[in-house]
Amino acid sequence: MKSTLVRQDSDKLADVVVRGMQEKKAADIVVLNLKDLKNAVADYFIICSASSDTQIDAIARSVEEEVEKLTGQNPWQTEGRMNREWVLLDYVDVVVHVFLRDRRQFYGLEELWGDAQITYVEEEETPAVIR
Repeated sequence: MKSTLVRQDSDKLADVVVRGMQEKKAADIVVLNLKDLKNAVADYFIICSASSDTQIDAIARSVEEEVEKLTGQNPWQTEGRMNREWVLLDYVDVVVHVFLRDRRQFYGLEELWGDAQITYVEEEETPAVIR
């Protein structure tokens, strides 16, 4: 029973993360569903691109604010704020990556998890629901 609740929570958290990204006009949002993969480190990786280091910071803050407001959670770990090329927000079951475009291409996280179920989130005015 507990694992079902955890999975539902990670689904909701993924939705909230995408909403936070969309609030600051993140580009190329991709949701990698890792739940069915053996040895996956999380239920979801959510990746987006930003056009500047200022937008990276704005997107990361928006995600943190949305998650805090709607779930009461704070990231377990954050990385990259000083570097300002890639910010990682680790919510344990959902890991958020906000990249500058060229850094995203360099690291190619989507290719590392090629077996994952991949959802490309359309750029739109209203937040998308992921399932």
